[in-house]
Amino acid sequence: MPEPGAKTVALGRTHLSVSKLCFGTSALGDMPDTYGYGVDEHQAKETIRTIFAGPVNFLDTSRNYGLGRSEERIGAVIRERGGLPAGFVLSTKLDRDPETGRFDAAQARRSLEESLAALGLEQVHLLHLHDPEHAASLDEITSPYGALRELFKMRDEGLATAVGLAAGRIDVMMPLLRDWDFDALITHNRYTLVNRNAEPMIDFAHAKGIAILNAAPYGSGILAKGSDQYARYAYQDAASDRLAPIHRLEAVCRQHNIPLGALALQFSLRDPRITSTICGVSRPERIAQTLEWAQRPIPDLVWSELSSVPATTEDPEATRHYKLG
Repeated sequence: MPEPGAKTVALGRTHLSVSKLCFGTSALGDMPDTYGYGVDEHQAKETIRTIFAGPVNFLDTSRNYGLGRSEERIGAVIRERGGLPAGFVLSTKLDRDPETGRFDAAQARRSLEESLAALGLEQVHLLHLHDPEHAASLDEITSPYGALRELFKMRDEGLATAVGLAAGRIDVMMPLLRDWDFDALITHNRYTLVNRNAEPMIDFAHAKGIAILNAAPYGSGILAKGSDQYARYAYQDAASDRLAPIHRLEAVCRQHNIPLGALALQFSLRDPRITSTICGVSRPERIAQTLEWAQRPIPDLVWSELSSVPATTEDPEATRHYKLG
């Protein structure tokens, strides 16, 4: 597989061009409740510097990652280098009020203004509506005075080149994708080696020309670090039924001397429906490791063996107790 930063692809129907690999920065906002570990400011900034110096031209963040710390740390590095690298595409997200859950037009506008201030930018390339399922009211979001209409207004105003929908629950996303003209979507933890919950939505979006950004191909870490080191899937402890297929995958990888992370990453990268795969990173050395995994030769026999490993279609966060920040 060629280096994922060596060539770019069109972001759906837009004129933006992005690498097949995108780096996610939620962990760089220091979110120990979500990931089980913290990331200090120095480590985060060094990771961001490494991203900007590398071949990947695509980075994803959000207003609520680390209650603003992710964007602030990215913005600090942007300022120290005098701007984004040439041709770089930055994606961020509108977020609900962290205290009340309110997500009307005024909150959407406030979220963008805070993002632009933190990042030190006048506009962003890609702007998503984030996690509507966790807002106080979906009806408020979709009302004439809601965040969705404001999102598209921001695109019309030139504050965002393209707009997207980034969420978890497929039953929430599908009606919005049918009714609104999004340029892109982000799904996470739901199209991996062991979970295909997003498959019908991916088919729908691909047919509609929506750019599909597949985040968390490692299931929040277990498919990169292994079940012995990190027995969590989708930000929660993994039950035994979730661990069983992962143990089978680990056995296949041991037999063929392949890192499980390489298999998990390339499962997403090789899918022609996926525009770009978002991989979260928490320290500088993960950048080189991710690029190496993306190019690691994997025999066809291994892909054939995957057909015998069951993948669930259930929502991986159905029982998760969500905590913001």
